[in-house]
Amino acid sequence: MSLTDEERDRLADVVRLQPTKNAELQSAWELDSGSEVHGYLESHLKEYYFRDDNSLIRATEEAADLVDVEPGIEAGGADGNGDGIPSVIRVPKLQARVFAVVPGPDERSESVVSVLNGLRSEFDVDPDVDDVRAALQSLRRKNVVDVVYRTVPTFRRAVERDAVDVEIAE
Repeated sequence: MSLTDEERDRLADVVRLQPTKNAELQSAWELDSGSEVHGYLESHLKEYYFRDDNSLIRATEEAADLVDVEPGIEAGGADGNGDGIPSVIRVPKLQARVFAVVPGPDERSESVVSVLNGLRSEFDVDPDVDDVRAALQSLRRKNVVDVVYRTVPTFRRAVERDAVDVEIAE
């Protein structure tokens, strides 16, 4: 199957953002709804993606070979034990910064607002709180951040900072 330039670009997004959700692709593709994303995937990229056991969107190996981008994660933990923790993640700059400020696995987890305050003090940036929440959830899907439910959901790294190489994918 021959892909158009738009299809190839969108397939590259699927490879780069995986594991991902309709909402993340909706934002990347500037579509109006998750239903539009699903329709596009089914109509144009059906052969190149699948949903995993958690209904997250992932690219097939063939898809990764077709586009010239690195996958969003490289599987296999830094210790090589196959524990589901990636050795490399390729994420947007905000996610890389969130990973840098979120507490470690042995520290007390923090709320989204606390992570936002950490970004403000560490990087002198002021992202929208919803963008920070989305970044934390995306990192959670990549198995490098855990959620701890207290009065509000709180977050901390699932791994030590140096256990995962973080590359900024723009």
